[in-house]
Amino acid sequence: MKTDIILSGVGGQGILSIATIIGEAATKSGLKLKQAEVHGMSQRGGDVQSNLRLSDGEIASDLIALGTADMILSLEPMEALRYLPYLNKEGWIITSSAPFKNIPNYPEEQALIDELKALPHVILVDVDALAHEHNMPKAANVILLGAASRFLGILSVEELRESIGRVFGSKGEAVVEMNKKAFDIGYAAADKQG
Repeated sequence: MKTDIILSGVGGQGILSIATIIGEAATKSGLKLKQAEVHGMSQRGGDVQSNLRLSDGEIASDLIALGTADMILSLEPMEALRYLPYLNKEGWIITSSAPFKNIPNYPEEQALIDELKALPHVILVDVDALAHEHNMPKAANVILLGAASRFLGILSVEELRESIGRVFGSKGEAVVEMNKKAFDIGYAAADKQG
């Protein structure tokens, strides 16, 4: 059993935190994992992409081949589409619908959303709006993870939720509870679509 995930977005959105939560849950569950960070993590506003591979067996490479990813998990809709060639035919795209306009020639917003909606397995969640609505602006990334949790397969929703407690535990109970609530909000938002 294996799951290959492409994480994408823009620097500063929290892609690394999502990878940490998934990776911690995988390790705790006895799975093997490999991660490759490919683009500009250090540049706030620059594109960010990471390959995250989980398996109950050996993993030969830390890179995901074209057409083989099980999921694109993206905090930015244009970035989700950028990695579409990597997705397998049955793969899922779980993405924020809110654009992060970091380039002068950013595509027309509705055209991006229409292109995403035309694909067979897509969950679009405005994680920024949900984070703002629930007064948790720094937890949009965990809301997105909650939305993706039901489609990960190799890890249960509960394993991911428990991982949040371990990853954020050193920051105090209030931060843990806020992130668990964010995860639950994302899970519910995907439920309305899926």
